[in-house]
Amino acid sequence: MSFKVLDSLLQRGRKGFFQLPLGSSQLQPLYLLWCQKSTSVAQQDSADSSSVPENFREPKPSIDDLYSSEQKSAVLQKLNMATVEELSAVKLLRGRKSINVIEYRNKIEYRNKHGPFQDLQSLLGVPLFQYKTAVKVCDFILNPLAKEERKERKTSSITKYIKPEIESEKLKSINSIVSIVFGTRKIAWAHVNRHLTIHEWEQQECMMFMKGTYTPSVYLEEISSVVSRLPEADLYVLEKNGLSALNANLFPVTLHLRTVEAMLYALIDKTFAQEGQHKVLSMARIFVGKHFELMVGESRTSGIDLVKQLLLESVTHAKPRVTLPRERVVSYQNLLSANKPRRDEELCDSLLQAVAFYEILILNDNT
Repeated sequence: MSFKVLDSLLQRGRKGFFQLPLGSSQLQPLYLLWCQKSTSVAQQDSADSSSVPENFREPKPSIDDLYSSEQKSAVLQKLNMATVEELSAVKLLRGRKSINVIEYRNKIEYRNKHGPFQDLQSLLGVPLFQYKTAVKVCDFILNPLAKEERKERKTSSITKYIKPEIESEKLKSINSIVSIVFGTRKIAWAHVNRHLTIHEWEQQECMMFMKGTYTPSVYLEEISSVVSRLPEADLYVLEKNGLSALNANLFPVTLHLRTVEAMLYALIDKTFAQEGQHKVLSMARIFVGKHFELMVGESRTSGIDLVKQLLLESVTHAKPRVTLPRERVVSYQNLLSANKPRRDEELCDSLLQAVAFYEILILNDNT
């Protein structure tokens, strides 16, 4: 396909793109440019970090210059006076993270042969002892709890699960969320409170999705209809699909999902935002899959059977994982058991996303 087609689309603006079917081959030039740009940026980043000659890199400061005189004295006293057992408690002087047991023995042998360390820079004279390792050892001696504290903060951090970031204090005040999942034919949502009680669990068919010419006005009409049905909640959590933009066969689907996500974000925020506080977040689909062990390699399997099990446990267990009135459980069980050409994946995923949100980000944080 000639790039003249792309030029004509650009001249016609965004309207020109949306008048094309999403599966049209005329989008191929745009896709190729996207891939080329992504590849070139990745290659440039790689070159920037690894192709710089050693003699052109910025020289590292002396290890002694990184610490105050009191800190240097504390580290040297530990290294020079500690027994083998005491040194083994120092990270990186045992195990095989960055320095194995042999290197640890070399450390002891060096001290016995050459006497006490006079300065921190002399640590680099220990066989297989590198600059980075020496700095980490010094840091650990000065603050042995620092790494555990960083690990704890990382575990409780929500930045790898949802975007944009949200403060921990705000998470503690959340009473209910609306979890929203969308596909090529449906948009589903689950209104769930922090006790994992399901208040509302619905889906809406969007028959015009991915069907022929699709203009922005149709997107707006379909998605506005869904937003008008959403209940009031503290947060609205959208599923962030992890489809690769480099897969040519999935490019039309990726473009569709990004469009729906953007419009949901804008319309929900405009409808429910209060006093300038944004209430819409995106949660990665892959983390929900890992939480429920639905991942096979990098792909996520169906969660329908898991949802059926949750529904059954809500009426058979004294302390179920989720709570739903018994009469509604039967109707949902019938819905999910019905033989239909299209399974209710979005409906099930919206509930699983809500449960994962609370269990990963709130309930675990409180324990």
